[in-house]
Amino acid sequence: MNVSTTQLALKQSGFTLIELMVTIAVLAIIVSIAAPNISTQLANQRVKSTTATLENALKEAKVESIIRRQNITVAYNSALKTITVTDRSNSVIASYNVNRQSTVSQSITPASTTQVVFQPNKVISGAGTEVVYTICDDSSTNETSRHVTVNKIANISVTNTGSC
Repeated sequence: MNVSTTQLALKQSGFTLIELMVTIAVLAIIVSIAAPNISTQLANQRVKSTTATLENALKEAKVESIIRRQNITVAYNSALKTITVTDRSNSVIASYNVNRQSTVSQSITPASTTQVVFQPNKVISGAGTEVVYTICDDSSTNETSRHVTVNKIANISVTNTGSC
């Protein structure tokens, strides 16, 4: 009797095909619910990362203009997805790469300029100048966009602005 109990226990160990199919179906449902949230979180993280990179480049240019006592220029190249910080002789001080899926658009007043020039007297060049960079992500329309604003007196601020 002892042998048949052991044989019965061995025959009943494991999972049936139906149990495995139910488990896989439940996992598929959970993954299908979680997948859109994960892609949105990844898009939001790319926007945050690009915002931090842009903010660091602007702050570095502001500090360098004061330390070097000369104009320092920040330029965003949308084709190469790079931010370049240069001095008055166009020597590159720093270059930052932006995530390929990030979109950075800028609106500068006056619209004739495409760069931000920090002056050593703690202002940016141009009369009535304000620069607003809008950062979004190409892969999703549900992510939160961010604005990086540089006002006339070179104050840099970041704000969440809703969706792109």
